[in-house]
Amino acid sequence: MHIDDLRALAPLWLSKTEEVRQDKSHWSTNITGDIYGMGWISEMYGYSFGAAEVGLRHKINDDIMIYPGYTPRIGTEPLILHYGLPFKVGNWSFSKLEHHEDGIVYDCNRLFPPPPFPREVEVMESDPNVKRALYLSIECINTLNEGLLLHHTSVGCPKPQWSKYLSFLKSKRFSELTKPKYWNSLKVENKLTVQHVALSKSRHPKIHTLFSTECSSYFDWQTVGLMHSFRISGQPGNITRLLSCTDEELKNYKGRDLAPTHYVPSMNRHPLTGDWYPAINKPAAVLHWINHVQTDAEFIVILDADMIMRGPITPWEYGAKLGHPVSTPYDYLIGCDNILAKIHTRNPSACEKVGGVIIMHIDDLRRFAMLWLHKSEEVRADKDHYATNITGDIYASGWISEMYGYSFAAAELNLRHIIRSDILIYPGYVPLPGVNYKVFHYGLRFGVGDWSFDKADWRNADIVNTCWAKFPEPPDPSAITKGNQNARERDLLSIECGKALNKALYLHHKRRNCPRLSTTIGSISKKIEEVLTSNKSERVTQRSSTTTIGRNVEHMDVTRQQAVERATDTVSRVHGSKRLARSSK
Repeated sequence: MHIDDLRALAPLWLSKTEEVRQDKSHWSTNITGDIYGMGWISEMYGYSFGAAEVGLRHKINDDIMIYPGYTPRIGTEPLILHYGLPFKVGNWSFSKLEHHEDGIVYDCNRLFPPPPFPREVEVMESDPNVKRALYLSIECINTLNEGLLLHHTSVGCPKPQWSKYLSFLKSKRFSELTKPKYWNSLKVENKLTVQHVALSKSRHPKIHTLFSTECSSYFDWQTVGLMHSFRISGQPGNITRLLSCTDEELKNYKGRDLAPTHYVPSMNRHPLTGDWYPAINKPAAVLHWINHVQTDAEFIVILDADMIMRGPITPWEYGAKLGHPVSTPYDYLIGCDNILAKIHTRNPSACEKVGGVIIMHIDDLRRFAMLWLHKSEEVRADKDHYATNITGDIYASGWISEMYGYSFAAAELNLRHIIRSDILIYPGYVPLPGVNYKVFHYGLRFGVGDWSFDKADWRNADIVNTCWAKFPEPPDPSAITKGNQNARERDLLSIECGKALNKALYLHHKRRNCPRLSTTIGSISKKIEEVLTSNKSERVTQRSSTTTIGRNVEHMDVTRQQAVERATDTVSRVHGSKRLARSSK
């Protein structure tokens, strides 16, 4: 199985196993095929149901494995002997259940009862294929006994007394019977040769992309947007979501299948200080991934969940190398130029105002990750220097401590960044002439005409699990005036970002097999009416956070598309005063 498939499957495999195991009303043999009717094979169903849920389609080969005692098909050479069932040869038999509590591994020179010798098997059966089955059975138990013999020798057991059977296990005949088997060896060799040639032509190093999220509907719709853009961006390599959750949150979490995922303990509330600071999950999650996952990637690309990719982000295009990561400018990190850097790093002159997109060599990241976390904790604890004139944080709340943790840790290790302003743009900003930005970072409110979007308005909206829900549609590009060229380019990029999010949500709902759009119009319109009525007074005092709903009422036509657009208004949105997660830029 591919590692990304396994990352998607593993949590579902476990949860589906638990689900089937608890379903005692359907344990009977005529439903499960379990001859004991005890739910013992729940794990096997957990695998199959988990794979079905993820959408994995297996290539099924019945010539790889055989149970000893079964007769193989003519011309097949099984690679694996699975002795899960009792089997026998003549009057001799073996069942692993009879040795459930057997300490045979620890009893010097004790083996399982020897099976018949090959020459005895030769005269037992005239059918050559049935005879092959008998040979496979004795090969299985003889291999087990050989393993026990080698183990006993390795732990210092005395040399066993000579016996005819031990002599056989060391004979040339036994070696011939148990020599390695090869499955379609010619095809495998050819495939490996072709693969080697293909790899040798590629001069670029391997890349792996990471982004961190939490167990919430807010991060789920961001994940859907980023994952869709990743798939169509042409980004080389694989991607992993670093999902920070508590055990309690995971029990009811519905978004396990949204991305290949590495699960990380939540650091929202610091386990030692009790400080509530969700932003620290990012360095903590990267560190956890580095310590728990083996990767052959040479460069790691680190993004935020609230990003949309427009093209590949590669080290060879932007010049990243060992000791020189690539990142984008965060000019508001004024603490690099004042007392903050002098307090928190021994090398303040190396402090660089960077963040957002990171391309770093894996060896640098292994040295850097722990320090990134520690420096983030250190800056977060330094409340005496939260002031805006020191940090640049307009809220003076320590919210950007993690960003300073990154810059100070990099300075400590003397990592010197290649700073590129042509990788990332905030929608709503005027683009540099001729630059093809690779990433939208929609961390700030942006708009075109009467339409606007702010991610913080959708903090509590369960858009991913509400069929056909999406954000208010941005204007059509053809409606943009041709007057000011800078404003036109800015607005076109803003529209592209809004449409990309909605396109990702549409495809997500389609993959989830949501009912046809026409069947949802009535219920959606009813929900809209209820929400608008209940929020009438709230709109008067909080116009800024409900402008979108008001616009939807003005233009409410009973058409399929518009009804679906307003589905997202059926869930409450957080107001501007609570937007703690917004970038301070």
